[in-house]
Amino acid sequence: MLFIKKGTYYLGIELGSTRIKAVMTGDGHRPLATGDFMWENHLENGVWTYGLDEVRQGLQSAVAGLIGDARSKGLDPSGIAAIGISAMMHGYLPFDAEGRQLAAFRTWRNTITGPAAEELSRLFRFNIPQRWSIAHLHQAVMNGEAHVEHIAFLTTLAGYVHWKLSGQKVLGVGDASGMFPIDSETRDYDARMLDQYDTLLAGRYPWKLRDIFPRVLCAGEAAGTLTDEGARLLDPSGTLKAGIALCPPEGDAGTGMAATNSVAAGTGNVSAGTSVFSMVVLEKALSNIYSEIDMVTTPNGKPVAMVHCNNCTNEINAWAQVFCGFLEAMGQKPDRNAVYTAMFNAALEGETDAGGLVLYNFLSGEPAAGTSDGRPLMVRTPDARLSFANFMRAQLYSALAALKIGNDILAGENVRIDRIFGHGGYFKTPVVGQRILAAALRAPVSVMETAGEGGPWGMALLAAYMVERDDGEGLDAFLERQVFGASKCSTVEPVDEDAEGFRIFLDRFKQGLPVEQSAIDNLK
Repeated sequence: MLFIKKGTYYLGIELGSTRIKAVMTGDGHRPLATGDFMWENHLENGVWTYGLDEVRQGLQSAVAGLIGDARSKGLDPSGIAAIGISAMMHGYLPFDAEGRQLAAFRTWRNTITGPAAEELSRLFRFNIPQRWSIAHLHQAVMNGEAHVEHIAFLTTLAGYVHWKLSGQKVLGVGDASGMFPIDSETRDYDARMLDQYDTLLAGRYPWKLRDIFPRVLCAGEAAGTLTDEGARLLDPSGTLKAGIALCPPEGDAGTGMAATNSVAAGTGNVSAGTSVFSMVVLEKALSNIYSEIDMVTTPNGKPVAMVHCNNCTNEINAWAQVFCGFLEAMGQKPDRNAVYTAMFNAALEGETDAGGLVLYNFLSGEPAAGTSDGRPLMVRTPDARLSFANFMRAQLYSALAALKIGNDILAGENVRIDRIFGHGGYFKTPVVGQRILAAALRAPVSVMETAGEGGPWGMALLAAYMVERDDGEGLDAFLERQVFGASKCSTVEPVDEDAEGFRIFLDRFKQGLPVEQSAIDNLK
């Protein structure tokens, strides 16, 4: 008979761009069981979206996988003490007073809100990126979309799932900072800017922003409990029961900070997967407003400079599929993980400047590089050296090129960075991703032994913080005391030759941007 070990566990679920993943932690806050569900956004009527039926299916599949994994290891997942929900930040999910969805979910990937983002940035004197929820809302206003009048609740994907599980219309401050600017003193939406926006729309709609936005909570605050309806939605098998505590839902930026112990001033992390973003916790405000820099917050409300890029490993993933197809055509059964490992390791065998190859991984628009749409593209001069190793070096460089453009601004602001941690799929192959990022940023890059778990594990840590923190204990102190004090990590220092090679590649990358723009303009 299978022995089932009971205990106190925490469940973190993150709805990422290509995967919904669930992680259960226990003693020492280490991952004990996992489950996942693969999905992909799709373009409908010019909008990158996911259907909410896919959200429900993916949640149930990931949780069912986790429950099965836990039981196979002799663990009892009914002992979960708290749950945390995370998802890709930003986007647009509007609902009416009866809870009916008013428009297709508009994800962070969309670059269709340029006029709104520009107008709001001027109004607030604060950079409003295109993917922020307020930009999507205002673009719908500018477009005269009929559904706007009927909005009773506007939220993010994490906020939506949390609402359906708990009945609570709340949002963690980090995720909220991707909806609307946050005042780090009050750790709430910026009151002045709320008033400015309501004045701008005075008399046009029956709502004000305060009426339709989720209530903001900080890490550690109670955010409701799993309802009967929520338990059935999450786990139709009945293993998870109503009454489990929920912590504030967060965005993938916040969970990345928690998962890398990067919530104190001077710490930073880079999350590299389908998209890539860097987060640096600031000691003081930047001296200027930059369109390439988002000002967001940690899960406990500290100001963060964020460089977000829409494209990272998507083109690497596409070519991995090509190489798998080649192996199948040769009569072999490809091991996808082995293919990725070979691709990444080959990059270090390439010339440091990628042999003169220039590659753009823009599946969608990349505001940091000035493009509103995407056309994956490789360009080479006749004397460039095309080889598998150089091709892969160019792929890995391209995945970070736009990120580098934004981070050069922070370097010019003399922002202090004591340490940078990497996490996400880009770093799964040992050393390679670290070495390329170290070359790009000219800084040491560390990866923890848990780097592959990423956001869902970080969300489980935030759930544990709500339950286990000492009175008055800050999130940074809790993470250091309970989680990372004895953690193992590997650090890679920048190699001068790599750094110079990346610089040469980036110069060519910038010079060739008109070629990318021409592809966007002419290939419809």
